[in-house]
Amino acid sequence: MRRLAIALVALATIATTVTPASAAAGLTATFTRTGTTGKFVVSNPTSAAVTGWSIKFDVPAGVTVSGAQNASTTQNGTRVTLTPAYYINTIQPGRNTDPFSPTFTLSREADPTSCTLNGANCDGTGPEPPAPAPVTADFSLSGSTGKFIVANNTDATLSDWAITFTLPSGVTASNANNGTVSQTGNTVTLAPVHYNKSVGPRKTTEPYSPTFTLSRAVEPVTCRINNANCDGSPDVPPTAPGDLRSPAKTTKSVSLAWNASTAGSLPVAGYDVYNGSTLATTVTGTSATVTGLTPNTAYSFTVKAKDTKGTQSPASNALSVTTNNPADDTQPPSAPGNLRGTGKDAGSVTLTWDAATDNSKVANYDVYQGSTVRATVTETTAKIDGLSPSTEYTFSVKARDIYDNVSGASNSVKVTTSDIVGGYAKVGYFVQWGIYGRQFFVKNLDTNGAAAKLTHINYAFGNIDPVNLTCLHGVTKGTSPNPQDPNQGDGAGDAEADYSRPFSSAQSVDGVADTGWEPLRGNYNQLKKLKAKHPHLKILISLGGWTYSKYFSDVAATDASRKKFVASCLDIYLKGNLPTYNGAGGPGTAAGIFDGVDLDWEWPGAEGHPGNHISPNDKRNNTLLIEEFRKQMDELSKTTGKRYQLTAFTPADRAKIDAGWELAEVAKSMDIFNVQGYDFHGSGSDNSWEPNRTGHQGNLYKDADDPYPFHFSVEDTVNAYLEAGVNPRKITVGLAFYGRGWQGVQDGGKKGEWQSATGAAPGQFAEEAGTRGYSNLLASVPNCTVYHDEAAVATSCFTGNGGQWWTFDDAWAIQKKTAWMKQRGLLGAMIWEMSGDTGVLMSAVDNGLK
Repeated sequence: MRRLAIALVALATIATTVTPASAAAGLTATFTRTGTTGKFVVSNPTSAAVTGWSIKFDVPAGVTVSGAQNASTTQNGTRVTLTPAYYINTIQPGRNTDPFSPTFTLSREADPTSCTLNGANCDGTGPEPPAPAPVTADFSLSGSTGKFIVANNTDATLSDWAITFTLPSGVTASNANNGTVSQTGNTVTLAPVHYNKSVGPRKTTEPYSPTFTLSRAVEPVTCRINNANCDGSPDVPPTAPGDLRSPAKTTKSVSLAWNASTAGSLPVAGYDVYNGSTLATTVTGTSATVTGLTPNTAYSFTVKAKDTKGTQSPASNALSVTTNNPADDTQPPSAPGNLRGTGKDAGSVTLTWDAATDNSKVANYDVYQGSTVRATVTETTAKIDGLSPSTEYTFSVKARDIYDNVSGASNSVKVTTSDIVGGYAKVGYFVQWGIYGRQFFVKNLDTNGAAAKLTHINYAFGNIDPVNLTCLHGVTKGTSPNPQDPNQGDGAGDAEADYSRPFSSAQSVDGVADTGWEPLRGNYNQLKKLKAKHPHLKILISLGGWTYSKYFSDVAATDASRKKFVASCLDIYLKGNLPTYNGAGGPGTAAGIFDGVDLDWEWPGAEGHPGNHISPNDKRNNTLLIEEFRKQMDELSKTTGKRYQLTAFTPADRAKIDAGWELAEVAKSMDIFNVQGYDFHGSGSDNSWEPNRTGHQGNLYKDADDPYPFHFSVEDTVNAYLEAGVNPRKITVGLAFYGRGWQGVQDGGKKGEWQSATGAAPGQFAEEAGTRGYSNLLASVPNCTVYHDEAAVATSCFTGNGGQWWTFDDAWAIQKKTAWMKQRGLLGAMIWEMSGDTGVLMSAVDNGLK
């Protein structure tokens, strides 16, 4: 047996990740070797317990370390890191690690060299180790199993943590224990589960540290925990931008360009441009124009890069520039020529023009949308973002020379943006509560074929916080059972269904059951899986609805309240920052699920659910709220590169349209008007609607037999939108995948149409009298003979004199309506709601809109 206790090899003072450096300074460790078996004994001669330590040492080239006991080891070339097992991670005063000191096997007889522990020599000599970082994550590898031990080095409980790391190309991480892993490209996010989400003061996640399987045995390329380096090392800032220069200047502006910085610990997120010591502008590219300067004046500019955490680089070289003297040139450039559109999509157009000429030099071009400058560029092409689909815009361009002389305008060009979809839109509402009595899961959208046919799924509904006037989430609270209760929906929500409830393998889109510990479960996780299987689908969160519209008037009332509300909704749904609920949720957990927002304010400026707040300013404020959503969505697009969709459920009643909708104005911001094409007539469970007379709920044309003073029809409703100037390619027409029914109905020689009744028919559910899903209606109402009103294009069924009469859409009506939609040039169809169909009606919609 050979014993080593020399300065080079004896183990370093151990600077534990959970104790101050002064406490760690007294730790020592001794290496011994018997043949090819090595052993470290770590001693604590101090008067205080020390928690957390690891050893780093070198071995000769070609030597490998394996078979660790009471510890784990990782090896990168000749460098070995030894991490103790949790039961020897704390060493009491005056004690050492025996009888559980770490041992390991060497591939041949060899002794360690350059042995350190957290920066100090193994024998305790050398400089004091640095103070520990607040939180660290130590990675170890055993075969193809990776493991992170998270240490909380503070005196307060760490209540949450997450690790993001990158792997070499082609390597995947899966099968996590004591955690969950998700991977996009080479980037993996590791999240804790319920029982190890909190780490006590001066504690680690052992013995419940997360492990996972790698497709091959490799170490992470980069590693971050809670936006800091996993090993606690300080962030390396980006390098300084290089070769700052000025390609052009005018009397009032200076254009700057520079060479890109190289990323440090984090990617480069942008550049801060300074005029002297004042921040002039911030950009994401390597060029900028500083405006608002004084003619014939000297300025000094510098640029600093910044990473995604906001850490700045050193400054670039300083550049002195003197703005031009306007007296030196008063001749404007020639007008740009041949302005034309050279590209477009649903939210942008690309314009190109012929260059202007000037006696000095053309500095840039101003691109006008109408009378508004939308872009200033130095080249002869520009992409104008933030536009609305299916909308015509008029553009022109003016040149500006380096003395700020402005040319005349180019020719005007009109460009219409593309439709939001190629072909026809098929928008289906999925109801949050469908997983209960209806037993309709996201998986059903896949198995019944609907997901492959739909273009959009609107998830219903999100509520409004009655106190904070923000988007409400993270609660599970039912509504009042009384439909006339004016406070029925206050504070209600279902985080349990949204993202907390675990689903079985039989209920899961991909057949994989939830464990119950994932940070994302419930419907949201299933929607995520559905999008992975059907990438064409767009999923929108639908806010409001009949029960949750009470506070829309309040959130829309002022500029401040609109900004606050919209920001909160985008934070929860588009950024995915779900409130923590029952061990689920947390920052970014729902990121990427929702592609936009559907607004279901029922109704601005008009009667809706009892107790809804209404203001005479609702109509104008509704427009401003929609504009705020569009504005903030477009701002978010600049950072994500993704265009977000904005739609709304809009009324059939012309009186409600007049009361709450500036249609031409909101059309500038909206992608789709999901126009109500149903519920023209009906009887609710409380018999408060139209209990004593039957009536078609979604007739395409006006019915001459309609006895009501108002004659609703799909055609008249759509005409109201078209007359107001809404592009038909922004309109979907609502179809009903359910029926509305009455009982005690008399024949009247019209098979029950427009006849007297005694109230709502029994419904599919006890609390929903007068309503049945289409498939349930056909199966549960015996002897209901189907009739087709060819003139009105409306379907009904009647059980006979004194019996039940139901109004609904069937495949016949859908075929007629979709043909009409195509003939009128509309965008497509919207469906309320998907649980009512087993596939027959959706197939009819799909076949009709090809």
